[in-house]
Amino acid sequence: MTRVVLAMSGGVDSSVAAALLVEQGYEVIGIMLRLWGEGESASASTNRCCTLEDMELAYRVADHLGIPFYVLNVADFFKKTVVDFFIAEYLAGRTPNPCLRCNRFVRFDWLLRRARALEAEFLATGHYARVRQIDGRYQLLRGVDPRKDQSYVLAVLGQAELRHAMFPVGGYTKDEVRELARRFGLPVAEKPESQDLCFLPDGDYRAFLRRHAPEALRPGPILDTQGRVLGEHQGLAFYTIGQRRGLGIAAGVPLYVVDLDPERNAVIVGTAEELGRRVALLEGLHFVSGEIPSEPLRATVKIRYRAREVPAWILPMPDRRARVIFDEPMRDLTPGQAAVMYAGEVVLGLGLIVRAEREPSLEALEAIAARAAPS
Repeated sequence: MTRVVLAMSGGVDSSVAAALLVEQGYEVIGIMLRLWGEGESASASTNRCCTLEDMELAYRVADHLGIPFYVLNVADFFKKTVVDFFIAEYLAGRTPNPCLRCNRFVRFDWLLRRARALEAEFLATGHYARVRQIDGRYQLLRGVDPRKDQSYVLAVLGQAELRHAMFPVGGYTKDEVRELARRFGLPVAEKPESQDLCFLPDGDYRAFLRRHAPEALRPGPILDTQGRVLGEHQGLAFYTIGQRRGLGIAAGVPLYVVDLDPERNAVIVGTAEELGRRVALLEGLHFVSGEIPSEPLRATVKIRYRAREVPAWILPMPDRRARVIFDEPMRDLTPGQAAVMYAGEVVLGLGLIVRAEREPSLEALEAIAARAAPS
């Protein structure tokens, strides 16, 4: 019998994943990770992914299914790897996505290694995504429910991780998963979802930064794109690209945040026309296949988890960098966010946005033209 370690959260998705795996004949071990949260106590985590109520629900699901259930304390590692990174990125003028970091280093490294130590062949989660094997290679696919697809936050995975990854609910819609929970008699069938970051107790990242990084409150100038001072900001971490409200400045036309300049500790604002950018410079380029292409390629790209996909050209560069040239101007290209690349239902990979550029260079356009020309 094949052994599977399942990451349980006490929610409906991971609970249904457990039930499906048991029904399919796997030997399932349920594990909940105790993550860091503010106000930690020796007996309980305040992280919303692993409260005492969540632990109790996960235990009840495991007991109902007849599978063992354990809680592993990973609070310190999570704090150093995810939370401290989250704070540091904001202090550097970038807007991070901590879920990418958690999936890469906590779930599919720390927990995967422990699953393998337990002689489990697979680590399963409740993510809405799918894995497909073709000729010995693994592909990461979107979940079938476009409203719940979570492939964006799993684009950090590669062949070594996907070889041992299972996403049992990825082939279902959320409504179908709810119905399965009822059919299996699970006590979480009607449990509501949580959308905010798990370690933010009230969902307010600005208040969190005030408590944990008071240096983020350093005021500085608000400048227009010509360098004129229009006002004063309260800290770079409290502003994001595309923001219009809360700037506290008066102007004859609507102004938006178009850039954050950590060197000058300045927020740069401009008009809607100045906001749009067609080019993003990426670093940390990663392809799920493990092979970074050497030639320009065509793909669709999402620049945030909830953003719509836009057709673009990807131009790989040395040192795991790339330029993405979008077919249309993008209003919210944000340093620190991931640009995730797709070919239909297949996730190609991702890179982290370093900066936005208004127009592609002549060299970039020539490279695209050469790649697109019929041979």
